Amino acid sequence: MDSNKYSTQVERLGVVETGRRRRWTDDEKLKIVLESMQAPRAISSTARRYGISRSLLLNWRRSFCTEPEGAAGQRSSFVPAMVVADPMPPPPPATPTSGHMVIEIGKNRRVIVDAGVDAAALARVLAILELR
Repeated sequence: MDSNKYSTQVERLGVVETGRRRRWTDDEKLKIVLESMQAPRAISSTARRYGISRSLLLNWRRSFCTEPEGAAGQRSSFVPAMVVADPMPPPPPATPTSGHMVIEIGKNRRVIVDAGVDAAALARVLAILELR
């Protein structure tokens, strides 16, 4: 056991190295951020080139982002969508204004229609006649 464990003698300690902390000006930060945005996947290589961490570079990119005020809180990963009405269907092909059509269904069923008949109404009539 050490008998001088509770000695009143104070040792002097000195700081040998302060670490790798460096102060960057805003112009230097902006230059590094712009360089990291020039090519895809350039964040890691740019951070290594300047001796900074990826996360620090990403923080700088977020802080130098040119977004309008209030847009940062509304940022979303979805694309805005608009709901619009269906486009108008194309006009039906031109039909002759005169004439008639004879549609025979089976041996004794016949439908005679004018050229200006409504196609939807004719379809309903034919569907009913097919069931009988």
